[in-house]
Parts: sequence; C-alpha cells; structure tokens
Amino acid sequence: MDKVLFENKTHRFILLGFGESKEELGIPSNQYLIVHDKKAAILDPGGFGLFPVLLSRVLKYTKLSRINAIILSHQDPDICGGLSIWLEMTEARAYISRLWMRFLPHYDIKQTDRIFGVPDEGMELQIGTGFRLQLIPAHFLHSPGQINVYDPVSKILFTGDIGAGILPCSENSLFVEDFDDYIPCIEGFHKRYMASNEALRKWVKRVEKLDVDIIAPQHGFLFKGEAVEKLLRYLYDLKCGVDLL
Repeated sequence: MDKVLFENKTHRFILLGFGESKEELGIPSNQYLIVHDKKAAILDPGGFGLFPVLLSRVLKYTKLSRINAIILSHQDPDICGGLSIWLEMTEARAYISRLWMRFLPHYDIKQTDRIFGVPDEGMELQIGTGFRLQLIPAHFLHSPGQINVYDPVSKILFTGDIGAGILPCSENSLFVEDFDDYIPCIEGFHKRYMASNEALRKWVKRVEKLDVDIIAPQHGFLFKGEAVEKLLRYLYDLKCGVDLL
C-alpha cells in the first residue's frame, strides 16, 4: 500500500509502505518519500528484502536519478539493512546521526564517502530549490542518536520509533481515530525502549514549537488532528526506561 499524505503543485509527502511486508514478520515498518519539484528524499528505506516493492512504488512518483537524500532516523537493521542497494541504485547522499557513522560499513556499504553525520543539535537539509527539511534531534528515544524529520510544507513530522505501535492491535486504521483504544499498542514498547521521561519531555517541548498536522512514525498507525496533541500529552507524562528500572 502506498498513499499520498500531502500534495500540492510542487510537493508531495508519500507513505510508501504501511507495515505490510512479509519480509518483516513481527514488527513491520513504514517507509516514506518526499518529492519537491524534481528532487526527492527517502526516509528510513528499510531492510534489503523491501527493496523490490519499494522501488516499484517510488517509480510511480519520481525517478531514481532525482533522489538526492536518504535520511536514517537511527541505526537499526529495519532502517539501514537495505541502504547499500539504495546507494548503488541512486546518487543520493545518506544522513544519519554522527554517532552511527562507523557502524554503517557493517551493512556491507561500500560508498561510505556518500554518508554524512548529522550533528547532535540537528541541521537543515536542502532537498530542492528553496526547500529544506529540518533534521531534529530526538536523543535516547530510543537511540542515543535518533533523528526526526520535519517537513515544513506538508507539516508532517516523521518521528522514527517515537509513537510506534505494535500491530495488529486495535480497531484503528491508517490513522489513529480512538487514541485511548490505541494506548495498549504503544505503551509496552515506549516503556521499554524510551530512555526516560526527561528525554520524552525535552522532545515534546521541542515538537510543540512546530506546526504539526501529522506525526508519522516508523511503525504502526499515524497521528493527525486531535490525536497529535493526545500523543504529546501522553508521552509528556509517561514514565519509561530508567524511571522504571
């Protein structure tokens, strides 16, 4: 399944895959594509086995030669496992927290000169003429070097594992419609994988300064409208990680 989450004359934010792959038994992942004019960026392209189906979907929206950025929220194999083939098939640069630069060669990546470390404070990344994505730090949630991606045109925030849900779980669909019903799908994961309430509160305060219409995590359903605010309030008060140790 692929779905356009936002579209205007020059800009599209596309959900390429929604937790459906048989290659990812247990915790399937979501992948995203941002297209601005004739340039594009992929967010968390996933494992090697996902490449064929994602390639067919990417080609519906843009050419491989137009992909100039691959952004990796953190170091896990469900994010970086297919990076080597994406680098071979495109001329894109890959961006990941500087903490994980030295780990990527273990994914059999040869083009290490095209991998760039994002500083701890985050950065802006130019994708096309007059268009920049904001790479926002989300340290210790769950990775010490996790990165979020904010698209100021679509007002969509890609949050990696923050907000991730374990499916199948509730009666929601693509978007969370009943947040209270969805809490059991996210609670166990966040209590175990997020480092601390202090880290969550710092992240929530940063996100509240943005104009966010949709929160798009790497796993599970997406949040929009009232569900965005409910997720932020829930995470702001959540005890997790070392709080529960």
